Amino acid sequence: MTHPPNEWTVLSMLEWGTRFFEEKKVRNPRLSIEWLLSFVLNKKRLDLYVLFERPLTKQELSVLRPLVQRRAKQEPLQYITGSAEFYHTEIKVKPGVLIPRMETEQLVDILLTNHPDDTLSVLDIGTGSGCIPIALKRQRPEWQIYATDISEEALRIAESNASLNDADIHFIRDNLFDSQLPDSNSTFDVIVSNPPYILFEEKEHLDEEVKNFEPDQALFCDSIEKMYSAIESLAQILLPESGSMYLELHERHAEEISGIFKSSNWNAEIKKDYDNKPRFLIGKKLK
Repeated sequence: MTHPPNEWTVLSMLEWGTRFFEEKKVRNPRLSIEWLLSFVLNKKRLDLYVLFERPLTKQELSVLRPLVQRRAKQEPLQYITGSAEFYHTEIKVKPGVLIPRMETEQLVDILLTNHPDDTLSVLDIGTGSGCIPIALKRQRPEWQIYATDISEEALRIAESNASLNDADIHFIRDNLFDSQLPDSNSTFDVIVSNPPYILFEEKEHLDEEVKNFEPDQALFCDSIEKMYSAIESLAQILLPESGSMYLELHERHAEEISGIFKSSNWNAEIKKDYDNKPRFLIGKKLK
């Protein structure tokens, strides 16, 4: 059992916290204590390494202790501190929304790279925290960006994040499977989405901090075919000829998803993520 030192400094807390999280089988134990300590001290993580001898006050320890206990129960760091970094933006996150992932940053990067000089109207389906449309708007202020979600709580968080990042986004509550978008005759140049694509039977294989803390509604779907067919059907209505689609995928179902679009007359290309997994579909609507 890890025993605490008699006097706490930044260094002793880093060392003790790392051992404690290792005992609790927490992922990334050193990063976890660094993240929590830098949050409490309001310092960058790298700055901790020039503050090794700095004593921790009773007030700081009283704030830090419950955060350490929450992390020991596998709660994600982003929920504990209430924020995540995403494509040069700060995104506030709560258990009602998915924590932004590096793969989704890559999806944003692909979209921006493919449209360096275009002025676009973009729709994000299933926006969650609002990370995708906010990142796009920050990089392309001239774009008109809309975002939908079925969850009122998610939309409240997304709107707050848009305000935090000074991003003018049009948020709409909508159900993908029974879409009631305000004007079904309106069109967008691009649709982007990171929809729920994990099957419920896969839940037991997920990390504890994912399956026990992140919202099921943002993670899981009953059917890969049903989920992506619904997106394809809506895109047929909302995208003009040569409109573009950018989707994040379940790596084990990439070909199945690609087949849904190709069978409905799309030019569909699968791109791999940084881990060399088939993760994204880039589609162009044909005649």
